Formats: sequence, structure tokens, C-alpha cells
Amino acid sequence: MAAPVSSQEALEALDLVVAELGDPGIVRSRMMGRPVLTLAGTMFAVLNGDALGLKLGAGTPVFVEARALEGAALLDPGGKGRPFKDWVALPLEHAALWPRFAADALDAARPR
Repeated sequence: MAAPVSSQEALEALDLVVAELGDPGIVRSRMMGRPVLTLAGTMFAVLNGDALGLKLGAGTPVFVEARALEGAALLDPGGKGRPFKDWVALPLEHAALWPRFAADALDAARPR
């Protein structure tokens, strides 16, 4: 299955996330045919079509908060009903909230 194509609006929203996070250690690259954000080799965000997938950790308060947003779902990049349990996909309609949730995903990705 080919990776879903992201709109220009979603790509620009991802650029804003990177800018707002302001961490020089963030690397933007591609994985699985999708734009991803990594820190020290750990992926913490992926643009899956026009939804931003963020690794927030199943059951954490921020995960529960993100899942409660309208249209939010578990990230299922293959589209085959095998979602990533620790990841939430936030649709483009919530792009204004992407940086806030991405900051939590970034913090979780930091080496301890």
C-alpha cells in the first residue's frame, strides 16, 4: 500500500510544528514514504496523509486528551486495522493544536 499523499496545507503545518518546537536536534526526513520527525534517531511524529501521528504513550493523560478530540484516532499507517497503540493521529482540522501535542511527543522521545 502506497503512503497517503499529504496536502500542501498539512506539509506547511508540519513545518510550523518544527519551528514552534524550536529544537535544533529535530530531524525532518522520510520513513515509510511519509514525512517524519525524529530526535536522536527516535521517531516521534509522522504525517500520514493530512493527519499528524504523534507517539504520546497509551493511557497517558496527554494521549487520552488527544484521543478525545473530534476526528482523532489511533495511528494506522498501513490502513489495515493494525494501529500503533501508543500513537494518536490528529486530523488537519486540529493543526493549531499539533505543536502542543508534538511538544509532549518530543519530550517522551528525549534520551533519558
